[in-house]
Amino acid sequence: METLSHDKLYATMYLAIDIGGTKTLIALFDKDGELKKKVRFPTPSSYSVFVNTLREEYSKIGNANPELCVVGAPGRIDRAHGVGVAFGNLAWDNVPLKADIEAFVGCKVLVENDANLAGLSEAALVLKKYKNTLYITISTGIGGVLIKNGVINAETADMEPGHMLLEHQDKLQRWQEFASGKAIVRKFGLPAKNIVDPGTWYIICRNIAIGLINLVSTLTPDIVIIGGGVGSHFEKFGDRLKEEMQLYANDLIKVPDIIAASRAEDAVLYGCYELAKQHDA
Repeated sequence: METLSHDKLYATMYLAIDIGGTKTLIALFDKDGELKKKVRFPTPSSYSVFVNTLREEYSKIGNANPELCVVGAPGRIDRAHGVGVAFGNLAWDNVPLKADIEAFVGCKVLVENDANLAGLSEAALVLKKYKNTLYITISTGIGGVLIKNGVINAETADMEPGHMLLEHQDKLQRWQEFASGKAIVRKFGLPAKNIVDPGTWYIICRNIAIGLINLVSTLTPDIVIIGGGVGSHFEKFGDRLKEEMQLYANDLIKVPDIIAASRAEDAVLYGCYELAKQHDA
């Protein structure tokens, strides 16, 4: 992405930061949602090193002067104080993201769960047709969020669908223990991107459907959007997953439309933009 050539173009910008277990992305959006600049760097394992690196990488953007910054972080968030309480793939606990980032970006910072932001981004793309969107990300683990009328549903903002206890192979297991990307590699010895065998995808879809039907029957979404590393291969298994879901349907449970996520790497960044726009309205 090219750097903007005129500092005045930075006058009304939103800053987005996506903290991942392996990489961190920084992006600058204008108020119309156009991505103007993006920087990426490997996420350091040390939080103090991360903050210093983030400051250095942010300085490469130039005179950004953002009006608002939204940070997407994995795990449990204390939104009121902007603290990352617990992270999935990072050994960070109770880190003051809001305070540390506000110290050098010069604007207010909001902190939100990254899966929630990815879901917010995807829901915005289908909002004209679907008002209640269930976004499920299937990667190393399984996460998700319910977006109602284009807004993160506060009542389910901290949901952890991958930790649902379900009976599988005659014992109680967490859904992500047998249906996540990590579980797929453990069972089949291959990541989703390398699986082509229809029989293997049948088993994967059956395992996904066992948990997904519980969410659908409880949350009654208008549409389900599948994202994440496994979700990026939706063309390989989407039709089969829909067939599996129909096996559980009845007069009381309607299976909604199920589609693939539209954005890959930048979904969280665009979700940061959407949340910034809502708070700046």
